[in-house]
Amino acid sequence: MHSRRAVAKSALSVLAAPAVFVRPARAENWPDRPVRMIVPFTPGGANDVIARVLAGGLAEIWGRELVIDNRGGAGGNIGYVDGARATPDGYTLLFAPTGLVLNTFIYDAPGYDVTTDYAPVSLVCEQPNILVATNSLPVKTVREFIDYARARPGQLSYASAGFGTTLQLCGELFNRMAGVDLAHVPYKGTGPAFADLIPGRVQVMFNALASVTSQIHGGQLRALGVTSATRAPSFPDVPTIAESGVPGFDVSSWFGVFAPRRTPPEIVASARAAIAAALARPATRAAMEDLGSVVVGSTPDQLAAKVASEIAKWGPLIKAAGIRLE
Repeated sequence: MHSRRAVAKSALSVLAAPAVFVRPARAENWPDRPVRMIVPFTPGGANDVIARVLAGGLAEIWGRELVIDNRGGAGGNIGYVDGARATPDGYTLLFAPTGLVLNTFIYDAPGYDVTTDYAPVSLVCEQPNILVATNSLPVKTVREFIDYARARPGQLSYASAGFGTTLQLCGELFNRMAGVDLAHVPYKGTGPAFADLIPGRVQVMFNALASVTSQIHGGQLRALGVTSATRAPSFPDVPTIAESGVPGFDVSSWFGVFAPRRTPPEIVASARAAIAAALARPATRAAMEDLGSVVVGSTPDQLAAKVASEIAKWGPLIKAAGIRLE
């Protein structure tokens, strides 16, 4: 694997480089059969929910079925690798979150290279995470939770959907910046984590808004604070963690569409145009905003720049936190 410095230095230039042709492509006829979109996590999580909203808009635009293929496991690596190794003909796309970048620093051998194995298509949206607590925990605010946790060092735990996501990093940063000692309990997806969080077998969880909105509105979990620098439009009454006693705390997730490298440039351009059209549809935009997402959209070059900036941001932090998996 490349050195961290080399990865960060080369990310933008490699990702933004024109894709290499595998064979002649005719974008005007694409897609003429169903497209598969790999979601690298189990059903029910934010990655899956947002991907399905986008898929619905794309299917209407294309007049073709778009099949969601959940390929969960290994912190998303199984899906990331499948997306990299798929035939580069435009009929397999990868809907990837921030973890596509994070895992290159967390795993010794993730099985893919984020700087060379993909053709960026479009950034889709960004989303703050939110700290939620089981209802049995006797706290209602972040400040109360910090005091409660400090009085019980090592006795409380936070759940995550697995290693290598911003959800785990939220917990690690919270431990450091709030001066608490929460144990990390990873699960194989959001659903299994909820099964222990709701009844109180673990106490809190940092989660993407999209995957926990219904549980908050339904009273199954209590919202304590959002992880972004500003409040989430869909939860205006929930304060940020930064304004609740942990100044400077700011972590958000992003989601983007990638194709395998060597996917013909005109297919990438056509996919990007379709995504832009889908995101412009009022129904698609409203559904994403209801999930707490901020709709973005981008060009392939802008997504490449986003990946490069994330490499520079998270690499040093993950190294400093000592988060490593084999």
